[in-house]
Amino acid sequence: MAKVKYALISPTFKRPDEVTEFLASLEQLDYPKDQYQVILGDGTPGDELRPVLQEYFDTLPLQIYYEEFLPVSDARNRAAELADAEYFIFLDSDCIIPSTYLKGIDAFLSEYPDTTLFGGPDAASADFTDLQKAINFSMTSFLTTGGIRGGKASVTSYQPRGFNMGMSAALFKEVGGYDEEFVCGEDVELSLRLQKAGAISRFIPEAHVYHKRRATLKQFRRQVFRFGAARPLLAKAHPGNLKITHLFPTVFTLYRYASFLLFVLSLLQGNSLLAVPFLAFVGYLSAVFVEASRTENVKVAALAIRTTITMNAGYGMGFLRNYIEVYIKGNSRGIKL
Repeated sequence: MAKVKYALISPTFKRPDEVTEFLASLEQLDYPKDQYQVILGDGTPGDELRPVLQEYFDTLPLQIYYEEFLPVSDARNRAAELADAEYFIFLDSDCIIPSTYLKGIDAFLSEYPDTTLFGGPDAASADFTDLQKAINFSMTSFLTTGGIRGGKASVTSYQPRGFNMGMSAALFKEVGGYDEEFVCGEDVELSLRLQKAGAISRFIPEAHVYHKRRATLKQFRRQVFRFGAARPLLAKAHPGNLKITHLFPTVFTLYRYASFLLFVLSLLQGNSLLAVPFLAFVGYLSAVFVEASRTENVKVAALAIRTTITMNAGYGMGFLRNYIEVYIKGNSRGIKL
C-alpha cells in the first residue's frame, strides 16, 4: 500500500460494542479513504474480537495486528509497524471520532506545518450517560484540573495523551515508539521523549473526540489511581518533569479528611473557627456544582461533585503511594499496577 497521510492506530482488548462503535464513527469521516489507514493492535484472548469486526474490512482501510494478551504499549507499537503514513494518530477505542476530525487536523497542519506532535480535547457527546458527562466535566473543567493545557502557540509544555495523540511518523520511529516497560503513563512518557528529540507540540482545538471514559465510579477511580501512580515514575525517568500542580490531588484529598475532622472537633468543642476549613471545602464543591450546571442538567452537576472527589482521591492516593515506593523505599519500578 502506498504511503497515506494519516494512520489511525488504536489498541483493543475485548469490548466488542465499544470497538464497533469506534469503527462506525470512522466510517463517517469526511476524508478520502485512500489518504488514511485504520490499524488495530488487538490482544483479545482467543481472538474473539476480530470475527466481530469483519464487516469493517469492506468499508474501511482496516488492518488488525493480533497477539493474545498484547499489552497496550506493545499493541500500539506493533500496529505502528504495519503503518505507512506521514503521521501516526493514536486513539482509544472508547472514543467516538467526529466526521470533521481529519479535516480539522489538515487545516491546522497547513497553517502550522512545523508541527510534529499534536493532540486535541475530549468532550462528552449528548448521548453519553449522566455519569460519563460528569466524569468528562471533572477531567476537563478549569475549576477541577485547570482545563486542557496548551494552545496554538504552545511548543514546549503541551503533552498530548494517548486517547487523541498525533505525531510525525518519522519522529515516532526515531525515538523508538512507546516504551513497553512503562505500564502506565506511557503516552506522557512518549510525549516527553518526543519533545526532547525536538518535536514541536501544539494543541488543535478542532481535533476533538467524544471520549466515553469509564462506565462506573469504581472503574474511574481505578483509572485515575493509575494516572497518579504514573507521575513519580515519569519524574524518575524525566527529571524536572514533576510540577507543583501534580501535588494538588493529594493535597486536596488530605485537606478533605483534615477539614472534616476539624469540623467534628468544632461541634464537640463549640469552636466555630475550626469549621472554617470544612466550610471552604463545601464552598469549592458548591462552585463545582454551579459551574457544571451551566452546561449540564442538575443530576450531572450533582454527580460532578462525586466524580471530582473521586478523581482527586484516586489520583492523589496513587501519586502518594507510588512516590513513597519510588523515592522513599527506593523501588524504581514502583507499586504493582
